Amino acid sequence: MNSSPAFQPGAKKHLGQNFLHDAAVIDRIVHAIAPKPGDTLVEIGPGQGALTFPLLRAHGALTAIEFDRDIIAPLSARAGEYGPLRLINANVLDVDFTALAADAGAERIRLVGNLPYNLSSPILFHAVDHLAAIQDMHFMLQKEVVERMAAEPGSKVYGRLSVMLQAVCNVVPLFVVPPGAFRPAPKVDSAIVRLAPRDPSTIGIEHPKVFSQLVRAAFGQRRKTLRNALNGFATSEQIVAAALKPEVRAEQVSVPEFIHLANIVARDAD
Repeated sequence: MNSSPAFQPGAKKHLGQNFLHDAAVIDRIVHAIAPKPGDTLVEIGPGQGALTFPLLRAHGALTAIEFDRDIIAPLSARAGEYGPLRLINANVLDVDFTALAADAGAERIRLVGNLPYNLSSPILFHAVDHLAAIQDMHFMLQKEVVERMAAEPGSKVYGRLSVMLQAVCNVVPLFVVPPGAFRPAPKVDSAIVRLAPRDPSTIGIEHPKVFSQLVRAAFGQRRKTLRNALNGFATSEQIVAAALKPEVRAEQVSVPEFIHLANIVARDAD
C-alpha cells in the first residue's frame, strides 16, 4: 500500500492558488526557460509541481520556495521520481535571493514561477532589490500585470511598475495563457514574461532610493502634472533642467527621462 503523502484536493483561495495543468502550456514554459547545465534554478510557488517536475526532468536539480506547508511533504515525496529538489518553506518576500545564490555556490540564480496575483508586484520589487544575484526571471502573471510591466510612455497602463522594471530589466512578454490551463480556472487571462537584468554599467541610476521615491511620487496621482505631483520633491527648475515640461503628466515621461531627472534631484541634494 502506498503511504506517500498526497496533495490535498482543491486550491486554497486565501493563498491565491491556481494550479497549472495544461501540458502544452507547461512544455512552452520549459522551452522558454531553456535550462542549461550549470544553471541554478529557483522556483517561486511550486504548488503541486506542474512546472517543478518537468523542470527537474529537463535540468536535474531545483530549489523551490513554497509558503503552504501542507504542500511540502507530498511535493518532496513526488520529486524523488525526477531529481533532487531543495524545498524552502517560507514567504518568498522573506527570502534573501543574494544569500540563496551564495549558499548554492552560484554567481546568479534563475527565477521562475507562477506568481500569486495578489503578491505579484511585491515579489517583482523584491527581486529587483537582489538583481545583482539574478540571471533572469520567467514568471506567469495576470496578463494585465504583464501589459503594465511592458507598457510604453503614453499608454494608459504605463506607470510605476513599468518604469521601475524597465529601468533595470529588459521586459519581454512571451505568450498568453488562457484560464482553462488552470485548476480552478481564474477569471482572467495570464501571460508569461521574461525579465533579463540590464548591464549595470548601462542603467545610469546614480541614487536608487531617490529614483524610486521620485517615480512613486510622480505616479501617486496620475492626473496631476509633474510640477504638482513632484511638489516638494523636485522643483520646476529641476524638471526643466531634465529637458522636461513641468506641465506634462508622468505617463508621458520615458524611463531615461525619469532617470535623468532623479539624478539631477540627487546631485542637487548633495
